[in-house]
Amino acid sequence: MFAIVDIETTGGYASENGITEIAIDIHDGNKMVDFFETLINPQLPIPRYIQSLTGISPAMVSQAPLFEEVAPKIFGMLCDKIFVAHNVNFDFSFVKHHLSLVGYHLDCKKLCTVRMGRKIFPGHRSYSLGNLCRSLEIEVENRHRAGGDVLATVQLFECILKNDLAGEIKGMLKGKCKDQFLPPHLSVENINQLPSEPGVYYFHNQKGKIVYVGKAKDLSKRVNSHFSNNKPGRQKQDFLREVHNISFQVCGSELMAFILESVEIKRLWPIYNRSQKSFEQAYGLYLFEDGRGFNRLVIEKKKKHLQPLYTFNILLEGHTMLRKLIAEFALCSRLCFIDTSAGPILPDTEQLDAAAYNERVSKAINYLKESLPSFAVVEEAPLLQKEKQGIILMENGRFFGMGYLPANVSISSIADLKPHITPYPENGYIRGLVYQYAIKHPERKRELA
Repeated sequence: MFAIVDIETTGGYASENGITEIAIDIHDGNKMVDFFETLINPQLPIPRYIQSLTGISPAMVSQAPLFEEVAPKIFGMLCDKIFVAHNVNFDFSFVKHHLSLVGYHLDCKKLCTVRMGRKIFPGHRSYSLGNLCRSLEIEVENRHRAGGDVLATVQLFECILKNDLAGEIKGMLKGKCKDQFLPPHLSVENINQLPSEPGVYYFHNQKGKIVYVGKAKDLSKRVNSHFSNNKPGRQKQDFLREVHNISFQVCGSELMAFILESVEIKRLWPIYNRSQKSFEQAYGLYLFEDGRGFNRLVIEKKKKHLQPLYTFNILLEGHTMLRKLIAEFALCSRLCFIDTSAGPILPDTEQLDAAAYNERVSKAINYLKESLPSFAVVEEAPLLQKEKQGIILMENGRFFGMGYLPANVSISSIADLKPHITPYPENGYIRGLVYQYAIKHPERKRELA
């Protein structure tokens, strides 16, 4: 038995919006056997554009029953049926959420007439209810009202059943069919192409723009996990409506996927990525010459168009390193802006000219550069290609890039590696990832000259 459902609501996601109207048609696969329709008082304002779209005004619902008053009837009609709707995850998320608020747990199989329509009637430009019914010469009366739309969906469902010669619907209902969980615009074929390998995946909207970037140890499992629940919140529902396509890049290891994800988020700035988009409070150690000819070291917030000698995510980390250089090379704490009190730049017993002092600064900088490690992390990539190895290159303490080498090529120097490496922008997050990984897996670290 099927319960064909349509609802009208005050907004696009269930957790903060109400149902204003519901219609349910109980169908045995041949004909309608029961029907229920009612307005519902959502106890929430109805936005003007929704009033204009549906024709449902606050006055119309003011005397209508509350959802909790009709919930027993609704649950009784739905609980042992297959829930059918046009873009089923939208209707189901609302009904399930509002039933749960009054103590009913709805757990039933679902069928989406959008997804069924794509399989049974491929090639249409649009699979919206109005356009698909128009293409199939199904008359829709009282559009954007629950009763009118559900009767149109009934006719569409009957047409789909009649033309399902290959048994697609039975396949959709069998077990945990992916069609029940995927967004309406995303094809199962698009999901099935995903390999069980590390990599980065991209969700695209209708215009092809990337709206989300993620990384995975197993691309297939991770992407499918996005659609394994149908949370009623705004972010989740807006996200599901946006996803039309998926592309991906296979990486040689999970670490390489982490790095590429960070690079791509900062390059593409996708709308649904939250992590790594917040302002990175990074600092740099900079060198400049003052008006008297003295070379001065200073720690400042990272400058967009200036190359720092080194960068720090925490100001204290930078000050600790600078104090170490001051002590080691007898630098002036006032010239380094560590001591901001008034006084001479050097003790009276050590009045150096600018050239002599700058020599100390040069030695400190050389020491800093030499103390910053250059190394490669070597990642076996059996899932990608057995004859290749993934390489992540750190040069003078900074992330340089990553790439792949033939498995039988030995790693000896940075110069030999660079032709095989794709440079990427460096940031503190990536640098921290690589350092932590190298500490955890010292057998994969190769010191380089």
